Amino acid sequence: MSKATIYDVAGAARVSLATVSRAINNPEKVKPETRERVLRVIEELGYKPNAFAKGLASRKSTTVAVVVPDMSRASIAEMMNGIADIARVYKYSILLYIVDNEDNTEEDILKEIVAAQVDGLLYLNDEITDKQHDLLRTINNEYQIPIVLTNTLYPDADDIPSVSIDYEVAGYEMTKALINEGRQHIFMVSTVRKYMVNDQKEQGYLRAMKEANLEAKIMRTSGRISINTEHFNEYFKNHKVDGVVAVRDSIAVSFINVARANHVKIPEDISVAGFQNTKYASLSRPNLTCVDVPIYDIGAVSMRVLTKLMNQETVEDRTVKLDHDIIYRASTLKNEE
Repeated sequence: MSKATIYDVAGAARVSLATVSRAINNPEKVKPETRERVLRVIEELGYKPNAFAKGLASRKSTTVAVVVPDMSRASIAEMMNGIADIARVYKYSILLYIVDNEDNTEEDILKEIVAAQVDGLLYLNDEITDKQHDLLRTINNEYQIPIVLTNTLYPDADDIPSVSIDYEVAGYEMTKALINEGRQHIFMVSTVRKYMVNDQKEQGYLRAMKEANLEAKIMRTSGRISINTEHFNEYFKNHKVDGVVAVRDSIAVSFINVARANHVKIPEDISVAGFQNTKYASLSRPNLTCVDVPIYDIGAVSMRVLTKLMNQETVEDRTVKLDHDIIYRASTLKNEE
């Protein structure tokens, strides 16, 4: 008697357990080439379907995987609130996967997600390499698991739907606001690590600086305060600066703290702006001017788009760009406080 299991079939055919079950019980719901591959593996392994396999065909799964880079970020926590609220409406369960660059590789986590037989995936990790994009595309196409990129994007590709704001425009507008104050030595403080949304912010900054015939200056540092504090202390001793646009609120606030410790007045000497409008913006002294990214809405809309995909509804707009705003506070000359 064959000891082959449905897990063996799914692994050999490179499909999910649900796909194996559909190929057996509802073949019309499976792509012909996929169905033929599954049936061929079943024959080769001598697999005998059991009640469990049949149950999978009618099983209504309600599980969504969410991949996040770091739960310590204020923006991630707020985005999860939006995701959770919509998931609760549709009675979906959430499996949370945190990317740990030391212990768990992206590939390992994505394999875990496939094995967990989730119905959909929200991908919040904004560090997407070509390899990671290929893995996501495989999960989407081969394993038929719908995916939505949440507050991130993969340039020039709409094979996987995304929900974010137009970060290039936001970077342009924020930089333009400091230029309109008369600032001429404006730095974009970005990250050493490559993040897709930060690339977009930098492009907007570069466009605004070029239009104003000003020299673009991008400084790269870490999101960790212990590291960027040292960078700021050393870097700006020999660099003239009168404006800073930081890619994260926390980085902007870290810069403000270093500036004040060095007896630099904000905003009299330097105007400082951030991104996202997290709790750090209001806790900062002075309060931080920043691009207001609708973080909660991005999470909620992403969950709603994923719901449509899981229900096989048509999603016409594959690249959703939500509106953003600029909140002016006391860290810039233009403020509404």
